[in-house]
Amino acid sequence: MKLALFLIITFALGINAGTITGTVRAQGRAGANADLQGGKYDSRQFKFVERVNYEEMRDFVVYIEGPVDLKTPISAEKPAQVVTSRVQQKGAMFSPHVLPIMVGRTVEWPNNDDILHNVFSASQPNDFDLGLYKNPQVERVTFKTPGRVDVFCSIHTRMSCIVLVLENPFFAATNEKGSYTITNVPPGNYQLKAWQERLPSQTRPIKVPENGEIREDFTLGFGKTPKS
Repeated sequence: MKLALFLIITFALGINAGTITGTVRAQGRAGANADLQGGKYDSRQFKFVERVNYEEMRDFVVYIEGPVDLKTPISAEKPAQVVTSRVQQKGAMFSPHVLPIMVGRTVEWPNNDDILHNVFSASQPNDFDLGLYKNPQVERVTFKTPGRVDVFCSIHTRMSCIVLVLENPFFAATNEKGSYTITNVPPGNYQLKAWQERLPSQTRPIKVPENGEIREDFTLGFGKTPKS
C-alpha cells in the first residue's frame, strides 16, 4: 500500500517524518436493540432478519485528505515504479472487499473460480467493464481520478467491492483489531479522515511532528462520539 520509491528517497535525503497511529471502531444508535424482545418483531417475518453487528464491523480506512506536497523531486534517473494492486475473485466473492489505493495505481482482477465473472463499475469517471472472463486471463484497470469506485459482477449479485482512490500515499486500512498506522508522513497540518462504507465518516485536523508519533482514535456510527 506504500509508495516504495517515495520511502527510499525520504530516507536517503534524511527528511523528517512522523507517524499517525490509532484505532477505529463502530457504534450503533442507542436503543437499537430494544425491540429484540416482544412486539411484532417476534413474528416470523422479522425473526430471521439479519441485524448489523457494529462490534464486528471491519474495512475501516484512515487517510489524509487531499493532495500532499512531498517536496521531494524525483530524479529522471529514478523513474517512478509501476505498482500494481490485486483484487481476487474466489468463491464468487471479491477479496479484499475494500481496497484503498493512490490515484494512478493499476489494479489486477484475477478470476480464481472455474466459472465466468464480469467485473464492472458505473462509478464515473472511473467506470469500466472488463467483460466475461476466467482463469488464466487477468484483466487490469488503471484508476486515474480520485474517488469511491463501487465494483460488481453482472452475473452474481453478492459480488461487490469498493476501490477507494486517494490523492496521496498516506493512508491505511485497519487490521482485525481496528488498529492502523500511517508512517513517513511529512510534518505539517492535515485533515485526517476515517471512513467505512456503511457509516458516517469523521474528519479531524491533525498536526504531524517532524519526528515521533501522534495518536488519533475514531468511533464511527450513530451514537455520541467522544471528543478528540
